[in-house]
Amino acid sequence: METVAHSPNEGIYPAASDYLHALEVRGHERLLFVAGTMGLDPAGVAGASVAEQLELVWQNIRVILASAGMTVDNIVRLTSYLRDPAYAGANAEARVAALGGRAVPTTAIVVQLLETDWLVEIEVVAAA
Repeated sequence: METVAHSPNEGIYPAASDYLHALEVRGHERLLFVAGTMGLDPAGVAGASVAEQLELVWQNIRVILASAGMTVDNIVRLTSYLRDPAYAGANAEARVAALGGRAVPTTAIVVQLLETDWLVEIEVVAAA
């Protein structure tokens, strides 16, 4: 599989250093669409803070990817759903750390989540 970044620098606002406007995926054989994943432990209990939930979210995403023979290196698209805009910085830091600094197209949206103790939910698309 080959990926090609597309972040034009003319005629559009510049992409930040931690995301791309678009990522072209060539020669892939499989796509994995991961549902919104919450910061819940194996017993279904939410982490007490946004930092704990982000750690759990990324742990859960790694488990899901591994079940398909993939890793975070296969992520080609990511959407974060945040309960509060104040979580944007922590979310970006967790994403950059989880992806090892690799930029992918990403969107963060502030929403009301289904449960009051859920603070963040992340969905990804992976390709292999």
